[in-house]
Amino acid sequence: MRELTCIICPVGCHIKVDDHMQISGNQCPRGFNYALAEITNPKRTLTTTVKTVFPHLPRLSIKSSEAVPKDLIFEIMKEINDVLITKHVKIGDIIIADIHHTGVDMVATKST
Repeated sequence: MRELTCIICPVGCHIKVDDHMQISGNQCPRGFNYALAEITNPKRTLTTTVKTVFPHLPRLSIKSSEAVPKDLIFEIMKEINDVLITKHVKIGDIIIADIHHTGVDMVATKST
């Protein structure tokens, strides 16, 4: 049996998922969907930084435009670590399109 705390809303339901994928403890359908996704295909929003050539900003903060599969985060980070920003960017600009073929973009969260 797995126990989860739902993070979708402030209630924070304590959800249990048994070995037969029976979900209990959720107070709304969103909690059920959260638990199902967390057990079958967990995803996370990824926030990190990339290197730049700018002395005033040696690293630029970026984040994923959507959640990415949790099991791909280390592979995605390898790809991100090879990036060097050489041109000025604005908040929201796409830094890496379709990261690791997930359909998710990495976008700037700060301007250079």
